[in-house]
Amino acid sequence: MATEERLTVAPIVGPDDPRRFTDSGIEVKPLYTEEDIPEDLRLGEPGAFPYTRGVHREMYRKQPWTMRQYAGYASAKESNERYRYLLAHGSTGLSMAFDLPTQLGLDSDNPRCVGEVGRTGVAIDTIDDMRTAFDAIPLDQVSTSMTINAPAAVLLLLYELVGEEQGVAGDQLRGTTQNDVLKEYIARGNYIYPPVPTMRLTTDLFAYCRDNVPKWNTCSISGYHFREKGCSAVQEVAFTLCSGIAYVQAAIDAGLAVDDFAPRLAFFFNGHNNVFQEVAKFRAARRMWATIMRERFGATDERSQRLRFHTQTGGVTLTAQQPENNIVRVALQGFAAVCGGTQSLHTNGFDEALALPSERAAKIALRTQQVIAHESGATDTVDPFAGSYYVEALTDEVEARASELIAKVDELGGSVNAIEFITGEIDESAWGYQERYRIEQDVVVGVNRYVDEKDIEVPDLLRVDPESERAQLERLKAFKADRDQELVDRRLEELREVARGSDNLLPAIKEALRDRASMGEVCGAMQDVFGAYAPTF
Repeated sequence: MATEERLTVAPIVGPDDPRRFTDSGIEVKPLYTEEDIPEDLRLGEPGAFPYTRGVHREMYRKQPWTMRQYAGYASAKESNERYRYLLAHGSTGLSMAFDLPTQLGLDSDNPRCVGEVGRTGVAIDTIDDMRTAFDAIPLDQVSTSMTINAPAAVLLLLYELVGEEQGVAGDQLRGTTQNDVLKEYIARGNYIYPPVPTMRLTTDLFAYCRDNVPKWNTCSISGYHFREKGCSAVQEVAFTLCSGIAYVQAAIDAGLAVDDFAPRLAFFFNGHNNVFQEVAKFRAARRMWATIMRERFGATDERSQRLRFHTQTGGVTLTAQQPENNIVRVALQGFAAVCGGTQSLHTNGFDEALALPSERAAKIALRTQQVIAHESGATDTVDPFAGSYYVEALTDEVEARASELIAKVDELGGSVNAIEFITGEIDESAWGYQERYRIEQDVVVGVNRYVDEKDIEVPDLLRVDPESERAQLERLKAFKADRDQELVDRRLEELREVARGSDNLLPAIKEALRDRASMGEVCGAMQDVFGAYAPTF
């Protein structure tokens, strides 16, 4: 007799149904007892397989997580000022936001970019922009996470070139390029090339960093954006690990040994409001990845089996109504991430449903992390929820349901071939979220209950001056006028030639950037060979 397929999305049952469900469709019992503890807990010790309890033996007793704040807007100069402000107030890592043109591999002077330059992050067109963004910031002393995907190799190489100018060798650079384009096809849409050449660029970056930037996290495999699009916690785990499986397989197919690149893979998860499910989610994901790497891919290096992850609190959970309530939401989400064992954390500004975070909101968000670290007790012991009847039962349920979804993606040939299926599953979940809110099955304080017509206004929203776009275009025009155009053209043609073959693309990209080709020109040269991706659904 076939077993009933387990839900991965909460059912629509209405506000009067006495049952309670997580967003993943896990029915929450009124009471949990020792009978709910799974027979095979597979806890292990912290720092040991299967890493359920954390990837380090002492966790935060030895070292706190990296406190990042996602920042970047308008010009490189303004972003540099924000980075220096955050570092001065106790941030221990930078998380770099790029504007939409940069994310799409377009220079600011491209006609498609009118009105978008510097709006959602910093515009980086050239080596000059990257140099300005990190002026007076010693790159051997900070860890920089770049939320960049399709042009990830280009931005990493610009960063490496600036490091060289500072006298910082590649083996001293620390940070992460998100470099997860599979989720762009599924959840965000900021892609450039079709999947096959994109996967080549990804694995070329793996190989380049292995040899030149060994401390760099080459890919931050991202479930964050799946959750932002509307997936459930179980779907977030499943589809994120499916992306990870696809990248590992692609690298192996490209001739890399698993233990040569897998230790530098990292993950990026969302933090939502249900503290207990979130803690369970992180614990289950760690255990599942360790097993996948050991059993499916034969990884023997313990570092290859450890799921290290960054967490950002849930942007989609923030409300424009009564925005100061978001401070509480962010604190709960950050607390869950810490109790779940995150390696780094970004806490959102309370005003981010309305605009990029103001300086005041960014400071409160950073202070939230510091309160969690020093006042909540979450850092005093490793895996504080371990052994909880409820959390252990949830951990097992998340793993079981996510494993079923991974099996479905495997049947379809993996993530690259399952984009339409994954998108459909997330869309179904997103509709469910909205319907549950609409009928008040799920309560959102200040939105569908406890509504106050005199909502608190946020007076100091960050607004990007339209003048900044004109100034960026002037800087780019001057940059392109002040270079050896014949040399740039030659470097771009050399890059096209490499793209037509099978050699690693990154050395040719780096030489073009060093000789003052722009980011958009480099991406455009590769697109001349690879073509552009067009969705078929």
